[in-house]
Amino acid sequence: MAERKGQIIGVYVLLPTRPQTVELVNIAVMPLHQGKGIGKKLLKHAIQTAKSMGYKTMEVGTGNSSIGQLAFYQKCGFRMIGIDFDFFTRHYSEAIFENGIQCRDMIRLSRDL
Repeated sequence: MAERKGQIIGVYVLLPTRPQTVELVNIAVMPLHQGKGIGKKLLKHAIQTAKSMGYKTMEVGTGNSSIGQLAFYQKCGFRMIGIDFDFFTRHYSEAIFENGIQCRDMIRLSRDL
């Protein structure tokens, strides 16, 4: 987690999924602190932590409408590896919209560690 003045301002969660593979299932920074490089520092820490634990691959999934997150992960070395079509329409009862786009599909990304 990331802290500032004793307050938690960012977190990430890693989940082992297969031998030598870990998934970044959550990374979040409080809105007030976004755009300051905290997410990138958290991701770098997550990568180093996963490496130190012997993982060789990190995966992450995000919505097709999450344009900023898709750019962020690609800038950090992740590559698109697949699409889970209709993931969000199957698993969420309410429609999700971001950037004027309905979030329907899970975009899967991966990077070697």
